[in-house]
Amino acid sequence: MSDWQPELEELARRRAMAEALGGPEKVARQHREGRLTVRERIALLLDPGSFHEVGALAGQAEYGPDGSLQRFIPSNCVMGRGLLDGRPVVVVGDDFTVRGGSADATIREKPIMAERMAAELRLPLIRLIEGSGGGGSVRTIETTGRTNLPGGVGGTALYHHTTANLGLIPVVALGLGSVAGLGAARLAASHYSVMTRQSAVFVAGPPVVARLGESLSKQELGGWEIACRAGSVDDVAEDEPAAFAMARRFLSYLPSSVHSLPPVLPADDDPEREVPELLSAIPRDPRALYRIRPIIEAVVDRGSFFEMGRHFGRGIVTGLARLSGIPVALMAGDCYFGAGSWGADECQKIIRFLDLAATFHLPVAYLMDCPGFAVGLRAERQATIRWGVRAMAALNQCPVPFCTIILRNAFGVAGVAHQPAGRFSLRYAWPSARWGSLPLEGGIEAAYRAELEASPDPAATLAAIEARLTALRSPFRTAEAFWVEEIIDPRSTRRLLCEFARLALPCLTPGPVAMAMRP
Repeated sequence: MSDWQPELEELARRRAMAEALGGPEKVARQHREGRLTVRERIALLLDPGSFHEVGALAGQAEYGPDGSLQRFIPSNCVMGRGLLDGRPVVVVGDDFTVRGGSADATIREKPIMAERMAAELRLPLIRLIEGSGGGGSVRTIETTGRTNLPGGVGGTALYHHTTANLGLIPVVALGLGSVAGLGAARLAASHYSVMTRQSAVFVAGPPVVARLGESLSKQELGGWEIACRAGSVDDVAEDEPAAFAMARRFLSYLPSSVHSLPPVLPADDDPEREVPELLSAIPRDPRALYRIRPIIEAVVDRGSFFEMGRHFGRGIVTGLARLSGIPVALMAGDCYFGAGSWGADECQKIIRFLDLAATFHLPVAYLMDCPGFAVGLRAERQATIRWGVRAMAALNQCPVPFCTIILRNAFGVAGVAHQPAGRFSLRYAWPSARWGSLPLEGGIEAAYRAELEASPDPAATLAAIEARLTALRSPFRTAEAFWVEEIIDPRSTRRLLCEFARLALPCLTPGPVAMAMRP
């Protein structure tokens, strides 16, 4: 019987070299700058001891005259399978200690295999991104003796899988340092992205941008306040452990792939629970502000609301929640920002969120307060109407069950987009609901201009017209014509939403959808 002990010792030696990453000095620098190494990140993210690495021995080796290994630089991509809260996932991470995560030290097939593995095993994918994430470096010219045509022959494989996976499996991307170029693209091409407060994300970093005459620090160019408020990245975490916790929680609402349904948990909150505080949640004065998040927290299962994208498109709140233990996608108008109107940012946010719900079979609950599309010069410069009709199309194309609770405003063209057109969905209105082609405020002066100009007391005439129209605007008159199906006691909102989730569950069908998530 052959003794393979020498080979096993060589295997252990090479594994030790790989686990040393870029060497003690580079690891120490990573720690001094407040960042974990890629292996520390994977160990902290996954269930203890569950990581099964693939390709640990891949890298650049130097051999002596006798053929013995003298030096080994591991690939700056670490990837493999593991468990996350007991569920199998694929993880791929950049090693910044080896040439800053640049292409010089990358073996291209490793991140490609990670994407393929996740897709074909139907497992969620988590990308830990730092540096250019497999992107380019000027040093590549010297190390390879040529310049590379972006993509090249077969070079588009990573880009293909990065985007194609959005319609197949949940993809989470975490920006954990300076993220540029292809790394920034891989961060954005995800269902949910998080960066830390110390991170920065940009297409090109300060040295490149300086050539344009813009002298900026990394944080000024791509810190979280820039990236999250622009919508390039969904959320910011205080530190790396917090980012890992956010990734775990996001994935807890989703199936492992489009070929299964979201996981239902035992209900630990009474679905019949009434919420008496909702009676006073909406002020009688239609111009008065109110807080939407306490309303959301009151109607979903206690502690289950997971908000996404809080810093972008702030007139609309989006997030995942549970109703009677069933995962749902929830969105709500926030009157604190543009009165809840849909601007270009809000519409982009809605498109992406509804694509997520459609892709992973999440019923949608919409707590509506929308006075219409944003208006004014800024709105026109941002092509709000273009983004608006795209948001309306995304809503109409969303195939999952839909339930709308009209809390207050539903006006204008954006008011139309409160439920999918051409199919059944549930719709309820609170007594505080108001709707129409446009709000009375500001519209009366235009519609009754001649009468007001002819009046000896325009203010009194305006008040009389307002009172007359306000009476006609009662939601009960709309209910008489069956233009709204039900006006409900706000206290029953949770019960009706939980019923919606239970009714929706048997209607969900696993499999790919026609209009899946787009980057």
